[in-house]
Amino acid sequence: MSLADKVLAVNNDLPIRTQQPVHSGKVRSVYWLTEADSRRLIQEKGYNVAADAPLAIMVISDRISAFDCIWHGEEGMQGVPGKGAALNAISNHWFKLFQEQGLADSHILDIPHPFVWIVQKATPVKIEAICRQYITGSMWRSYAKGEREFCGIRLPDGLQKDQKLPELLMTPSTKGILTGIPGVPEADDVNITRKNIEDNFAAFNFKQPDDIALYERLLKEGFDVISKELAKLEQIFVDTKFEFGYVVDAAGNEKLIYMDEVGTPDSSRIWDQAAYNEGRIVENSKEDFRQMLLNHFPDPDILLNKERMSEREALARDNALPVEALMNISRTYVGMAEKITGQKLQLSDNPKADIIAILRDQYDLID
Repeated sequence: MSLADKVLAVNNDLPIRTQQPVHSGKVRSVYWLTEADSRRLIQEKGYNVAADAPLAIMVISDRISAFDCIWHGEEGMQGVPGKGAALNAISNHWFKLFQEQGLADSHILDIPHPFVWIVQKATPVKIEAICRQYITGSMWRSYAKGEREFCGIRLPDGLQKDQKLPELLMTPSTKGILTGIPGVPEADDVNITRKNIEDNFAAFNFKQPDDIALYERLLKEGFDVISKELAKLEQIFVDTKFEFGYVVDAAGNEKLIYMDEVGTPDSSRIWDQAAYNEGRIVENSKEDFRQMLLNHFPDPDILLNKERMSEREALARDNALPVEALMNISRTYVGMAEKITGQKLQLSDNPKADIIAILRDQYDLID
């Protein structure tokens, strides 16, 4: 079996019994189970959710997205070997730690396979909850142009690129296109202020104003937990994105939970501490892949300029990247997963067949 065959690139064609069309994102596909299967699994497995809660099978892939495009490689490589399993393993580790330390639950109810989560339906908070401990990326680009206010937060003069910030900053942006909110552009992923959220909490799907402080506390505490653990591994947690949502448990209690993924090389920047101490930046996250793309193509503005999206999509579609570029990021992802979890990442030669067998034999979800 070739290396390309071991990559799970297509994850929306599994023969899982579903109630509605499969939803496919850039990396994950979501299969909403039938009402009968949801009720049966809740009863059989004892999940702590309402008896009639909708459940879904969430299957990750090895596809890699950057600059809002999916990239592929030479020799039929349609993804990054080990990427999906690595992301899930890292998220699983942090979610478990959050729960053990009394922060909040996640949307994950069960982990049948390294590529698969069984999740409960959540009502998402429409905010990309971003935390920053260092000034880099988009914040630095804005700062270097002379901007000193970021998401309503005033930054001091004299900061240097990649410097640690005076304090941890929460810099939220919109999740999806929100309409009718004064002062908030009707576009995806635009920066917002805390006042925007306070004045329009219901539009962002908060149930009550007090939950804004709760989400900020969970964001900060979650960041601190991961940052401290990574520091033990001589890694710097630079910045990250969290997502939150509401669910109802078996006792009927509504609660705010973590959802999506947390603390992964896809959703975070992670730097090597020893290199940083020497004045160098060694990326142990997808940022390394993003930088490779910026250096690989002669006109990096295509990747950075949102007004050139059609050119960017053509670039991703028509250019197969060197296999070694994908293997470099594979080593980063797998290496970080093994470092964080302390366990060897077990990769399957045929993940799709393994997923089908487990969901058929242990969950009775395959006809």
